[in-house]
Amino acid sequence: MTLRTIVSYPDPVLAATAERVEVFDEELRQLADDMAETMYAAPGVGLAANQVGVLKRIIVVDVTDDQTGLLKLVNPEIAWTSETLADHEEGCLSLKGLYEHVKRPDEVIVKAQSVTGEPIEIKAEGLLAVCLQHEIDHLNGIVFIDHLSRLKKDRACTKLKKLRRREHED
Repeated sequence: MTLRTIVSYPDPVLAATAERVEVFDEELRQLADDMAETMYAAPGVGLAANQVGVLKRIIVVDVTDDQTGLLKLVNPEIAWTSETLADHEEGCLSLKGLYEHVKRPDEVIVKAQSVTGEPIEIKAEGLLAVCLQHEIDHLNGIVFIDHLSRLKKDRACTKLKKLRRREHED
């Protein structure tokens, strides 16, 4: 496995739509393994292929504390969302250090495929639901701050610039 470089916002690849995966081969499985290793090392709870510069519809997610709940999902789609919205503080490995509150459906059903092409259906709530929606957004060229009002997004971008400046000073 190989650690991949995580792309930083506002890299254009983060605004691009990922392509559907049609070939389920060793290269795809290696990408999923690399993404999982990169996510754990960051550390994070989710990573989309866009975030490592690959425009394929694949995400990895693990919201467990002990790293026992790894999901590798290919061509994931949200099939259903609850009408109930929940407010969660979100962060992103491509916007490292920035956290903002986002309202999203509290429950979702996601249909996807495994890295070998088998169908998968996941009913999720809470943090897992948020994480799945966040990562699927990435595949559609959406970052979590795109869900904020214009004013809040502008403030978040200013905060992100300050965080990066401080990081380079250290």
